[in-house]
Amino acid sequence: MAARNKVKKIQQMTIGDWEKAFPTEDACRDYLTRHRWPSGAIKCPRCGHDAVYHLASGHHWQCQKCSPDGYRFSVIAGTIFENTNKPLRDWFRVIHMMLTSKKGVSALQVHRTMGFGSYKTAWYMCHRVRAGLANEEFRQLMGIVEVDETFIGGDDNNRHHDKKKGHKGDKAIVIGAVERKGNVVARVIDRADHHTLDQFVRSVCGNKVSLLSTDEHHGYAHLGDTFTHGRVKHSAKQYVVGAIHTNTIEGFWSLFKRSIVGSYHKVSKKYLPLYIAEAQFRYNNRSNPDIFGTALSGF
Repeated sequence: MAARNKVKKIQQMTIGDWEKAFPTEDACRDYLTRHRWPSGAIKCPRCGHDAVYHLASGHHWQCQKCSPDGYRFSVIAGTIFENTNKPLRDWFRVIHMMLTSKKGVSALQVHRTMGFGSYKTAWYMCHRVRAGLANEEFRQLMGIVEVDETFIGGDDNNRHHDKKKGHKGDKAIVIGAVERKGNVVARVIDRADHHTLDQFVRSVCGNKVSLLSTDEHHGYAHLGDTFTHGRVKHSAKQYVVGAIHTNTIEGFWSLFKRSIVGSYHKVSKKYLPLYIAEAQFRYNNRSNPDIFGTALSGF
């Protein structure tokens, strides 16, 4: 029985593995080339054509279709690494830190670990990586799906007297849907009204949803017209009714909020979608032993 219930441990890239895989800048460029063009056919990032030829100057190619004299590009052209003065190996190290930390890593910690001369450099790199992770391919959820919304941000009553904003509407609203034992989709929204919640659910849930599980929020009231909809009444201390509960999505919110408190300490509304995208990517690739390669393929 113990062997049957044993959870298979996923071994992701350790620091030792990382050092062996990327000892030099050329090793990083070779790795990026293989993951960017897995078929082996190098394509022009400007026109998408594969009529390119390799130049003698290393990881550079020239497109024969781009007129008038062709377009010369490198492996980092059109990626998050373009137009930066940091070596690709530094970028890879930062990405590895961000992906292998369960609760994320702050730009300040990256600054300290990498020894960058400026905190702004670490902050810029982290946000560029998060923007790349936000481009994750989306598949509509199926099976048993849980939906819930949460509020991110401090309470105005807890702020210092000279920092109070004088209103309680400063919190950001985030909605998420998770497929049981599957992926999560989370988005920052402007308001938690019926139209917004209903629109989100119908956009992320496919026609193969067997059970939609939510709390008693009025915004989910009409979903029963389309889905088999079950609700739990948290206000009455009702949390589980058979297969109906929102514990999985609430676990995701709990992990994300612990990331803010323990790692980031503070997240502004402006950049909250990027942090959500990072948390979503890590969650959806929690069983992926090559999460690093998957991330680079989308950059």
